[in-house]
Amino acid sequence: MVQGKGIWRPILRLWLPLFGFLVFTLFPFYWMVITSLKPNAELYSRRVSPMIVYNPTLKHFVDLLEETNFLTWTWNTFLVAVVSTVVSLVFGTMLAYPLARMKFAGGGLIAFTIAATYLVPQPLLFIPMADLINRLHLGDTLTSVMLTYPTMLVPFCAWLLLGYFKTVPVELEDAARIDGATRLQTMYKVFLPLCTPGFISAGIFAFTLSQNEFLYALIFLTSTDVRTVPVGAISELIRGDVFYWGQLMAAALLGSIPVAVIYSFFVEHYVAGLTSGSVKA
Repeated sequence: MVQGKGIWRPILRLWLPLFGFLVFTLFPFYWMVITSLKPNAELYSRRVSPMIVYNPTLKHFVDLLEETNFLTWTWNTFLVAVVSTVVSLVFGTMLAYPLARMKFAGGGLIAFTIAATYLVPQPLLFIPMADLINRLHLGDTLTSVMLTYPTMLVPFCAWLLLGYFKTVPVELEDAARIDGATRLQTMYKVFLPLCTPGFISAGIFAFTLSQNEFLYALIFLTSTDVRTVPVGAISELIRGDVFYWGQLMAAALLGSIPVAVIYSFFVEHYVAGLTSGSVKA
C-alpha cells in the first residue's frame, strides 16, 4: 500500500495539474487548427460536434493564399518585425550599458523613467504619433510603423538588458582594461558576447510584439499592399457582420509559425535571458 501511494503521489501532485495546465494552454491552438480544417458545412452546422473534424479540408488555406494578399502581408510583417527588432536592440544596448556599468548622477532616475515609459498605454500615444507621421508624410508606408514600434520596444529592451547586464561580472572587464583594451573594445569584444542569452530573449520579445502589434498598424497602414498580417486578416476577412472563420483561423495559424520556430530554436537562451543567467569566469 505504501508503494502504491508513492506512485499516485507524483501523479496527483505533478502530472495531473501539469496535464490540466497543458490542455488549458493548448486548447486555443487546437480550436484554431480544427476551425481552419473544417469545411463550411461543418463549421456553421449545429448538428456537428464543434470539437471534431469529420471531413478535413485545406480549402480555407487555398482561399487565403489565392484570394487575399496574405503572402504580401507576411513579408511586410517579417520586414517590419526584423527592422524594428534590430533598431530596438541597438538603441536598447546603448541605453542599458552605461546604466549598468557607469555610475553618474541621475542614473537611477533614468532607469526608473525607462520602466515608466514602457508602461505608458499605447492609446495615449497614437494621436501625437499619428500627427508626427503625417507631418513627415510617411502615412500608409511601412516606414511609419518601423519608426513608431521602437518607441515602445526600446524601453522594454533596455529594461530587460539592464537586468541581464548587471549579472555579468565586472572583473572580466577590469581584466581586459588592465591588458590595454579601451572601454569600447571591452564592451564589443568581452562584454556583449557574454550577453547573447539576454539579446536573444529581448530580441524574441521585440520580434513578437512587432509582429502582433495592431493599433499603430491599423492607423498608419490603409492600403492592402502595405498591411501586416494582423491588420490585413481583420480588414479583409471580416466584412460587415460576415466573419470568414476558416480563413481567419488559417491566417492566425500560418502567422504564428515564424514565432513558434524562433522559440523552438532559441528556447534555452531565451529562458537563460529571462532568468538573468549567470556568467562563469
